[in-house]
Amino acid sequence: MINAISGRLARSVDRMRTIQRAIQMGEVKDVAVLEHMRKEADEAKVRGRLCTAAIFFDVLSGVFISLTVLELFFFQAGAVRSLQTSYVIWTFVLDLISFMTSLSIVLAEVVYAYRSAGWNPPRHY
Repeated sequence: MINAISGRLARSVDRMRTIQRAIQMGEVKDVAVLEHMRKEADEAKVRGRLCTAAIFFDVLSGVFISLTVLELFFFQAGAVRSLQTSYVIWTFVLDLISFMTSLSIVLAEVVYAYRSAGWNPPRHY
């Protein structure tokens, strides 16, 4: 998951940098094209933020599932006699919530990317 999201993030960042470089170098003279490129750069920033949030929740999910496994291991090994079942339940539930949040954010980013795609760019773009 993280690898797939990182790929989407990299493409957004690369596109944003390319657009910003073209704008800063003065390569674009047409006002309509310039406005279109600025809008596209802003959309790439939003997509980048969504990808970053999705990665955060994926990592958080990994932390919670690791805690769940550790709790079960220590309980089974007898290292912890007073382990409460509620700890295992809570870390597992938090893992699922984090993972579902990440998936929801990825879905939002994909929909946003599709809807914000420049289907009708200016003529000289």
